[in-house]
Amino acid sequence: MKIDLSGKSAIVTGSTGGIGLAIATGLAGAGACVTVVGRDQQRVDAALAKLRADADGADAGGVVADVGRASGCDALIAARPDADILVNNLGIYGAHEFFDIDDALWSRFHEVNVMSGVRLSRHYARGMRDRGWGRIQFISSESALNIPAEMIHYGVTKAAVQGLSRGLAKVLAGTGVTVNTILPGPTRTAGAAEMMATLAAERGVDEGAMEALFLAENRPSTLLRRFASPEEVAAMSVYAASPQASATTGAALRVEGGIVESIA
Repeated sequence: MKIDLSGKSAIVTGSTGGIGLAIATGLAGAGACVTVVGRDQQRVDAALAKLRADADGADAGGVVADVGRASGCDALIAARPDADILVNNLGIYGAHEFFDIDDALWSRFHEVNVMSGVRLSRHYARGMRDRGWGRIQFISSESALNIPAEMIHYGVTKAAVQGLSRGLAKVLAGTGVTVNTILPGPTRTAGAAEMMATLAAERGVDEGAMEALFLAENRPSTLLRRFASPEEVAAMSVYAASPQASATTGAALRVEGGIVESIA
């Protein structure tokens, strides 16, 4: 299958590293004109340099904006008024005891993980609908279906994203605009590697052993039995953005290594 996104413009939020950068690189490699979005100019510049090195001839630019806030969404929209592909990848996570999660932290997770996608989709979907073609994606998590006790606030926001995506797909039914969520599982990003290093130091094991321990103790139903790479997740995103995926909408596309105990 050859995916050709030439002539399409794409915006990927939270794309200065990890899954977001892998998605931006994959879309650029397929020919899309990609906008990398991040909060820090140096990190945006570094991401663009890596993207161009990994995707030869890539057409890519960057916008510095904190889209976890309404003002940042406005800034991105002002810089890039239209897009054919929107990947709502921005998200925050972290382990907290339920009884220690105060209202401010609940609100912060909702603002970043849910409202950023609401605000941007509300704007960009209109142009896609009017042009009769578009792709909107929300990067969710297997934690939306398998709420982790140590990150209830995170899981709840990802479950909300699932509902948002399905509802928006219904709003845009028959318009040529598809809306889907992508559900990664444990993925070897810089943030995950840092967390594994911290846990490994606490447990007195090396990082590779810590990944195996983490999966055995926290995700025992995994069929992959390893962390995925960001590029493996990105491959699903690039496909979902392609013309070949025109009949895939309103779906939750899993790249979680079989963790979720469901056949539907």
